[in-house]
Amino acid sequence: MQNFCGKPFEIHFFRNHSKSASTYGALESLSTMNGSMVKPRKHVLCTALSSCAKTLNWHLGIQIHAYMIRSGFEDNLFLCSALVDFYAKCFAIVDAKKVFSGIKIHDQVSWTSLITGFSINGHGREAFLLFKEMLCTQIKPNCNTFASVISACVGQNGAHEHCLTLHTHIIKRGCDTNNFVVSSLIDCYANLGQIDDAVLLFVETNEKDIVVYNSMISGYSKNLYSEDALKLFVEMTGENVVPTNHTLCTILNACSSLALLLQGRQVHCVVIKMGSERSVFVASALIDMYSKGGDIDEAQCVLHQTSEKNNVLWTSMIMGYAQCGRGSEALELFDCLLTKQELIPDHICFTAILTACNHAGFLDKGVEYFNKMTTNYGLSPDMDQYACLIDLYARKGNLSKARELMQEMPYDPNYVIWSSFLSSCKIYGDVELGREAADQLIKMEPCNGAPYLTMAHVYARKGLWNEVAEIRRLMQQRRVRKSAVSYICSG
Repeated sequence: MQNFCGKPFEIHFFRNHSKSASTYGALESLSTMNGSMVKPRKHVLCTALSSCAKTLNWHLGIQIHAYMIRSGFEDNLFLCSALVDFYAKCFAIVDAKKVFSGIKIHDQVSWTSLITGFSINGHGREAFLLFKEMLCTQIKPNCNTFASVISACVGQNGAHEHCLTLHTHIIKRGCDTNNFVVSSLIDCYANLGQIDDAVLLFVETNEKDIVVYNSMISGYSKNLYSEDALKLFVEMTGENVVPTNHTLCTILNACSSLALLLQGRQVHCVVIKMGSERSVFVASALIDMYSKGGDIDEAQCVLHQTSEKNNVLWTSMIMGYAQCGRGSEALELFDCLLTKQELIPDHICFTAILTACNHAGFLDKGVEYFNKMTTNYGLSPDMDQYACLIDLYARKGNLSKARELMQEMPYDPNYVIWSSFLSSCKIYGDVELGREAADQLIKMEPCNGAPYLTMAHVYARKGLWNEVAEIRRLMQQRRVRKSAVSYICSG
């Protein structure tokens, strides 16, 4: 083994890159070692695999795996756990599971690596089942295990019950004082709409750090308790807890939903004081906040003052123009960026430009951009882009084309699409299509009075009073709130 200043060459070279340059430099140094026939040690390989996972360096990661097999390291528990983590974070969950299955004796790290892998790849059910399997072994979960499986609960059937069960295990294992776990629980309860449970957990946490505060502020914001988010932000700064860029983005979003321009400006001052205006995500949140507050000029200033612009910022500005009713400027900016090749539009960007077309009523342009997604950029439209174009057709009175597009798209229309379509049927007095839309909405939410009321209005405008009476009877039979019934009676 060669030595460098008294240390093994690969350790010195790897650590030097890790500290002074970047993860990429560390990986590059490992490749250099491999080319010079210097054999890296096991803990160096483990660190390199971790770096591959962070940077999604698939090519080097599988080379390390091959080297492990050639060198007889395939049974090393630490290296195998790092491999599971690498494959999972590179979205190769099947390979991660194969490596895990090949491990002869598991520990907390290997179990947690695969549970985390399932969670981050959207396989929440598998993560929860693997956690239950782990509980039947002698290896007990640690705080990292709990945090991962909690995240996996969201979006699963019976998620609230799973979360309560996990909370019980956490208390039994004494992990309820770990702020990382507490933060995950708050996130889970908030994402499930159980904001009272999240608040109770937050209040009972004795030593709150920025991670816990961020989770609670984000939970308030997601559940549209924007005023509570702002109050907690003020409380947090009063406790001398320094906000992060994530905190600033969340609180700016809360200001946006309330259209509180004054409070948003005050947060902007905090952003400048902290030097966070260089963050594209904070700048994007500022643009969104000013746009929703009606100050598009200030949004433009934020954009111009941000030195490094990317897709996130450009998309925020396009959406800002759309929200302020300045569709022509949104289209002009979009076309200019495409011409200069400063923008590679993604699904979110196309949603922004189609929203601008929708608000401005530019049907031909909307159809053109929708088609460009596939022909020019190889993007398959998702639900959001279909929703924009369907609404654009419907708003322009072309209800039959809108309905045709709803049938053609590879998704079932959701409540928002049917609801906006019904509103257009009401405007243009289309009884047949309106009845179909109302029926679909009533199937989705039988006790929601909105589609009943809208359809009753359509019938009333056409003088179809028997149909109005039938809607009243249905609402009484299904116990839809009385205020809606009385509205129909008065109509």
